[in-house]
Amino acid sequence: MTDRRTVLKWSAALAATTLLPVSAVNAQGSGPLRVGFVYVGPVGEAGWTYAHDLGRRAVEAAFPGKVKTTFIESVAEGADAERVIRSLAQDGHGLIFTTSFGYMDATLKVARQFPKGVFQHATGYKTAANLGTYDVRTYEGAYLAGVVAGRMSKSGKLGVVGSHPIPEVIRNINAYTLGARSVNPAASTRVIWVNSWFDPGKERQAALTLLAQGADVLMQNTDSPAVLQAAQEKGAYAFGWDSDMYAYGPKAQLAASEINWGVWYAKVVGEMLEGTFKPQQQVWYGLKEGAIDLGHLGDMLPSDVKQLVAERRQGIIDGSRPVFAGPLHDQGGKEIVAAGKDMDDKDKLAMNDYLAGVEGNVPGGK
Repeated sequence: MTDRRTVLKWSAALAATTLLPVSAVNAQGSGPLRVGFVYVGPVGEAGWTYAHDLGRRAVEAAFPGKVKTTFIESVAEGADAERVIRSLAQDGHGLIFTTSFGYMDATLKVARQFPKGVFQHATGYKTAANLGTYDVRTYEGAYLAGVVAGRMSKSGKLGVVGSHPIPEVIRNINAYTLGARSVNPAASTRVIWVNSWFDPGKERQAALTLLAQGADVLMQNTDSPAVLQAAQEKGAYAFGWDSDMYAYGPKAQLAASEINWGVWYAKVVGEMLEGTFKPQQQVWYGLKEGAIDLGHLGDMLPSDVKQLVAERRQGIIDGSRPVFAGPLHDQGGKEIVAAGKDMDDKDKLAMNDYLAGVEGNVPGGK
């Protein structure tokens, strides 16, 4: 796992977004474009890796006979990832997607060793001539979930099971809290970190602890449905995360924040096949591009809550109600975004501290 201090470089690293002058080359020459995917968890039937695999399947469906995909699941971040990425490149995969933040350095190293291949890394910030990064504005889905949570919570106490304390996760926690406080200013969020992307046992225990502490609506930034299952067991509410998880907790799932990676994957592959693809330093898709949404709204939601979600969604899309619009304050009450202003993307990408309404401190933070 990358040290938390490293992510402070995000702002500078991502400030200058430009096209990189790289022609798309099919590394193996003629024949179908071979596309490799490296997954941090098992594909399963829900969560982060499952959402990426849906994107992979969408590529195969969109380009029948023109692509051949390969995926390697449950690849640990670190040396093992480097070995897997290099093996895919050696086997002639002209395009490789690595789908976890902790794959960043390994992807960069292998990309430099295989300059004719094209590499795409999810959620990172390091680039090379043939390496770009891509991400989804998951905080937009988290905000909409927060709006629902704020309206559905009886106690005003919300909980989040967090994976690793890096900007993308902290950003989602803050957005969730902002959404809740936009409809219930007294709402607060408590976080328990499990320091893993996928560990059902730890996720379940964290969820049970939050519920025992009084939270009655949970969100997660982890990959298994254990949080939703724990909420259903205790008669509380939760959300599907990264994909629909209704089957694991039909009485508990208020809605699902769902990622559509296929939007980006199909674009990259299509342009690779046409020979026009140029990696970008940072691609960050959201509601506007159809890469994220809050879907599968539960039957327990009143019609006015569903209507509110639709209104807030449109406000994010058209820019009339951005998620991180001011006035925003930190936990100590200091204004960090003035009224009438919106937080810059570079500051969102470098977010390392909780906003007002989130209890406790970020591990390793102030």
